[in-house]
Amino acid sequence: MPTSLPPDAPVLVLAVPGSTSGVAAEIAAVVRVDNPQIEVRLTTVTDLADSLPAGREAIVVPLLTWDDPIVLADIGKAVAAAGSPAVVTEALGPHPLLAEALHIRLAERGLARADRVRLLNVSSPVDAIILGTVGGERAVHAVQATAVLLASRLTLPVVAASLDSDPGVPIAAERLRAAGAERLAIAPCLIGHEAPASIVEQAAAGVRAGYAEPLGAHSAVAELVARAYGSQLAT
Repeated sequence: MPTSLPPDAPVLVLAVPGSTSGVAAEIAAVVRVDNPQIEVRLTTVTDLADSLPAGREAIVVPLLTWDDPIVLADIGKAVAAAGSPAVVTEALGPHPLLAEALHIRLAERGLARADRVRLLNVSSPVDAIILGTVGGERAVHAVQATAVLLASRLTLPVVAASLDSDPGVPIAAERLRAAGAERLAIAPCLIGHEAPASIVEQAAAGVRAGYAEPLGAHSAVAELVARAYGSQLAT
């Protein structure tokens, strides 16, 4: 990201498939503090057409961990309806920074070693991880790369599963336990606005697993937003 930009540089429009309060507002605030040279606007996907700057370029960054085709289609329609020259970036994941943030969230709950290197004489707090997403089979397929990145960091099996439909968490838990993994934990690959707050806790209780908090306003999420903007700016 350039340290300075011209006054007419594209506006960074952070598009949220949900409320702009809470975690979305926190992420936008972190992006603004870390990148004061960028004008950052926060909007819902529903209000996106009215939030795009008139007569000025914009780069729309969807606040998603995977390329949800339904949300991206709605964003595309909003940009077209506004007649804006705005460019829409891809979702924030998969990316190694996303796997790093998931690792940290697990470590905060004592469900993973805080350091990246597991010593042979120190056992892991859990035997395997279920990477939880929402959106069914399409979402599970989309976060597979993130699951591989997280497994590499933890040197543990990581299986992706949907928290709201099949292929669900119970199927993933059964598969892992059949392979000998008794102590399980759910790492929600969610920013926090994608599903009810209780969805992870309920899924964990159903399979007797621990669980981490969603990604929330982790600094890695804000950095990925800025990188998405910067990458598009460079083109």
